[in-house]
Amino acid sequence: MNIFKQYYKSLFSPKDIAMFRFQGIGKSILYVFLLTLIFSLPDMVYYSKEVATSVSAVKESFSEDVPSFVIEDGVLSSENKEPYSERKGDLGIVVDSSGALEPSDIRAMGETLAFLKNELVWTVGGKNETIPYTMFAGAPFSNKDVESFFTFANDSLAIFIPILVLTLYITYLGMKFIEVTFLAFFGLLLKNLAGRKLQYRHLWRMSAYSITMSTTFFTIMALLKTQVPSGFMINWFVSATILLLAIKEVPASKKAKKQ
Repeated sequence: MNIFKQYYKSLFSPKDIAMFRFQGIGKSILYVFLLTLIFSLPDMVYYSKEVATSVSAVKESFSEDVPSFVIEDGVLSSENKEPYSERKGDLGIVVDSSGALEPSDIRAMGETLAFLKNELVWTVGGKNETIPYTMFAGAPFSNKDVESFFTFANDSLAIFIPILVLTLYITYLGMKFIEVTFLAFFGLLLKNLAGRKLQYRHLWRMSAYSITMSTTFFTIMALLKTQVPSGFMINWFVSATILLLAIKEVPASKKAKKQ
């Protein structure tokens, strides 16, 4: 059975997932690689587009409109005492030396890059990334330094974006392997409860396919930009349920049947 047919079967057939325990470990590992690649593509495209658009917008804003400021000793200071805000396309640019705005205020503004009094806040995809200025040890830097950085970044997108895509893929791949490994360990408990004689290597192979349904669901939700409450718990519950159903499809040993 080719790997794409395995994907299709893994969406609804615990019986087929149980049969996959007999295949070589290499094919199961390859399945995790391909599953991760297919379902990380939306994020790869989204973040690549966002980075390219955002870098260009920030570069343009800092070269034309953003008021002068200096960041020194972890604090932003500016002659402009009122918060400055503008939008370039889908990206908002904020500079606030007054301390009037908090990171929580930035989240409500949509996709925004905000230079607040004590931290840099970047909101993308409904999530806030906050970096205190104290992390930038060394000499003070100004809006001109930020402009120079984003000019360099804009000129280097052809190098930076492939690195970003590769980093995302490796990160997601590592997370998937960890997920499969822990699910297989949990499968040791499930197979005892179900009275099935299975080794860890069988459970690892079955776990690799048991995550297909939950991975597909959360990928669709990501494409729809819909946040799923308690997503972590739902993911593990669905995957564990599929694994348990697959374990039950494994014939019980004669000893277990007699009992």
